[in-house]
Amino acid sequence: MDSVEVNALAANVAVPEHLQWTDIRRGEEFVLTSITIRMLPDGALATKAYGRPLAGGRGGYTSFPVPERAELAALVAGAAREAARRWSAASPATRHDA
Repeated sequence: MDSVEVNALAANVAVPEHLQWTDIRRGEEFVLTSITIRMLPDGALATKAYGRPLAGGRGGYTSFPVPERAELAALVAGAAREAARRWSAASPATRHDA
């Protein structure tokens, strides 16, 4: 088989309520409830947080930086380990077309 180039892998992790935080974008305050973790081609991890407006409604699909907090770093590391475990356990027979 020829070499396969994988550009990125991604996982989404829910932020437990006690670790959620707020941030402001374009004058609107958001509560951040999930983190998307991407493994870049060089093996580094990139993170972005997403959430919903505190005032209600859907709001736009707006990303926020993940603060440098030990608890959030541990959440990201744990999610990356779990994603790796799931990727390694997956087989083509368990594939579901979206």
